[in-house]
Amino acid sequence: MMFGTLLEEALQAMGANRLRSALTMLGMIIGVGAVVLMMAIGQGAQAMVSEAIASMGSNLFIILTGSSTSGGVRMGGGTVPTLTVTDAQAIGELPEIASVAPAYSNIAQVIYGPNNWATSIMGTTPAYFEVRDWHPVSGTVFTDSDVRSATRVIVLGQTVVQNLFGNEDPVGKTVRVKNSPFLVVGVLEPKGQSLDGRDQDDTSMVPLTTAQRQLFGNPFPGMVRFIMAKARSSEAMPRAEKSLIELLRTRHRIRPGQEDDFTVRNLTALAQTAAGTTRTMSVMLGAIASVS
Repeated sequence: MMFGTLLEEALQAMGANRLRSALTMLGMIIGVGAVVLMMAIGQGAQAMVSEAIASMGSNLFIILTGSSTSGGVRMGGGTVPTLTVTDAQAIGELPEIASVAPAYSNIAQVIYGPNNWATSIMGTTPAYFEVRDWHPVSGTVFTDSDVRSATRVIVLGQTVVQNLFGNEDPVGKTVRVKNSPFLVVGVLEPKGQSLDGRDQDDTSMVPLTTAQRQLFGNPFPGMVRFIMAKARSSEAMPRAEKSLIELLRTRHRIRPGQEDDFTVRNLTALAQTAAGTTRTMSVMLGAIASVS
């Protein structure tokens, strides 16, 4: 009875002060809406970063070739050919490394019928698909036998397929790369954007020897542009990084005190840093929204 009386008086007061009541309700709606919106933005950003990290693969290192200095200007990593296939083979023998893949890449035009698309062509080995945890959704990937024979076979990323074939199944079809015919043996699953915004699906893979001998040439026999390595576990990554550096310094005859002629990047650590930054941003957005 008392509650009904109080409710009736409250409704009468709200009716008598309609503008004040409407403004109060509007403020509450805006405040709650701001909290919900800000939290949704933060959670969405975290989800995007988590998805990008998962698409990279786990426990990854990328080893880049060395830098050079010309006329007092110091170039970045990757300007001097210092890594070889045998370096990759030696890295693969380290107990902390699960798999390793050398790579030699460049940009080239891929042509199918009247359609063409400029994309990254990566010459590598079958281990690359294991390192990146990247599987075909159609067909298969090339084999070690294809690498030994420098076979003209190619595995396409989703973006390349969409621009060349549309809804047509590309497996078994022939495309041309630099006027050379290549048989499409597989199509990779979509990976989406990387942490730096690159389209990971805008790529194609061919056997390493095919890229070196038939597509791009290689003035330094056995030279590769970079090497990707996968540690056996996240716990093994610090030991793996130390072993990588020691091994390459020994192989490249780098004396104590001299700079490395290569660069080792811990991709998993970079990804974790990005994830931590996103979490911090999410907390800050929530705090700002709470004040609102």
